[in-house]
Amino acid sequence: MTDRSVTKDRSRRPDDRPAEILAAALDLFAERGFTATRMEDVASRAGLSKAAIYLYFRDKMALLEALVKQTVLTNLGQARTMAEAHDRQAGDSLKAVMGFMAGRMTEGRLPDLIKLIISESRAHPEIGRFYMENVINQGLPVFEALIRRGIERGEFRQVDPALTVRGMIAPMLFMAIWRTVFEPLGGEPLDIRAFVAHNQDMLLRGLRP
Repeated sequence: MTDRSVTKDRSRRPDDRPAEILAAALDLFAERGFTATRMEDVASRAGLSKAAIYLYFRDKMALLEALVKQTVLTNLGQARTMAEAHDRQAGDSLKAVMGFMAGRMTEGRLPDLIKLIISESRAHPEIGRFYMENVINQGLPVFEALIRRGIERGEFRQVDPALTVRGMIAPMLFMAIWRTVFEPLGGEPLDIRAFVAHNQDMLLRGLRP
């Protein structure tokens, strides 16, 4: 019985390795920064040899791109589905999207990744460009369309959809910075769900005709 469980665990390992490598990479990027982290450091943290990690990822940029896809783009796809639900009121879709984002900020590593993108993009512009092209430029039009739908249906007053969406996202960036920068320095822990619910209430009241 023990031998079978060991065999099963070993047969599962190759498929688990990319996720283990990415978890190790994000830990090290968060601790040391992108520049100071070496591929061999990630390999060691993930329990691999220096050479083995290159079977999965060609370099650090490939690691970061995979982290964005794993941590952000999957969630963006789910948020898009909520935002494009035309069978319910735009306000309800907006609540669903913001609640979903609060969950991701609370339960996952999204704050660490956002901090990494912000802190490293000046020294490594390719990081910022990748995030802008694959996350920002993909997500903003989806949420702007949701605001426009609410306006067209008479649920929302006439507002600038682009500015409204940026105002909706700004608190998420604040939460990421607060959680990853100031809380470790002794800042009062932020109740993310309560904070998002508060901003959600103010946004929806402000959008009323």
